Amino acid sequence: MSKSNRVFGAILIATLSSCATPVVNTPITLTLGTATPGGGFPVYGAAFVEAVRAGDPSITIEPRNTKGSAENIPLLEQEKLDLALVQGEAAHQALTGVSRGAPTPLKIVWAMYSAPGMFVVRADSPYRSIQDLKGKPVAWGASGSGLVLQAGYVLDALGLDRDRDFQPIYLERAGDGPAMLRDGRVAALWGGGIGWPGFVEAAKAPGGARFIAPSDREIDRILAKHKFLKLVTVPAGSYAGQMLDIPSVGSWSFVFARPGLPDDVAYRVARALHRGERSFAKTVMTRESTAANTHASVADRALIHPGVARYLRDAGIGGR
Repeated sequence: MSKSNRVFGAILIATLSSCATPVVNTPITLTLGTATPGGGFPVYGAAFVEAVRAGDPSITIEPRNTKGSAENIPLLEQEKLDLALVQGEAAHQALTGVSRGAPTPLKIVWAMYSAPGMFVVRADSPYRSIQDLKGKPVAWGASGSGLVLQAGYVLDALGLDRDRDFQPIYLERAGDGPAMLRDGRVAALWGGGIGWPGFVEAAKAPGGARFIAPSDREIDRILAKHKFLKLVTVPAGSYAGQMLDIPSVGSWSFVFARPGLPDDVAYRVARALHRGERSFAKTVMTRESTAANTHASVADRALIHPGVARYLRDAGIGGR
């Protein structure tokens, strides 16, 4: 063998050895933590399962009801779940280490949806602003829900306390809120997101409903104090009887992975979701859950699971 051939051979071997191990489509089963019945997470989780199955039938996702983000994060850290849904504010606290001392080792697999927070009240109620709800019974959601955290951040920026300035009610099941609003046990229900089931139920109830979001001035105060929150608009027509766009504040919710989830498994899940995007986008709640938004919604790319990041590069999402 000539010297030039030996050099070429050495370069070829080095190049091949540096390539990632090919992804093998062996059957796998993964668990997915969602939340209590009646909230948005179980609805999204069911669509997630179908999207993965459509994109790669060799992957089986088993959804599990949990108490929500507050339980999903430790279950992932303890490797008791493979994947789990985490609401935006809970994700922020975990990834930055706020209130826990150190950042979580968990990584992001997929962007779920942006979640603008707001209240819903009965259409025949006298309440028109957040200030009108002071001292009134408000259902903040299930105690383990990240939406409860979101309410705390929003109110904190307005000089209000979720528990002190309102009559706080925390639900065993997220789905109990609309019935409590309908029969007058609560004056308002807090929630977030486009297509959120609690809002859907409240809006289609006899007599209808009305939404209360922070005013423009209040939005400015919230964004000035909590810079991880963003201006998010709920488009007109997102809920029955909603004639106008509703500006509010919110953040992105994510699918997280346990620390030990292998790169090739995360790669396959991302590939399946990308392949299944067309069917995934059929509902209002899931239409934002795309590969492009997964890349765009994460400020620090190091927070994306390495296997997912590799898939996004291979797919040409966000540049190479």
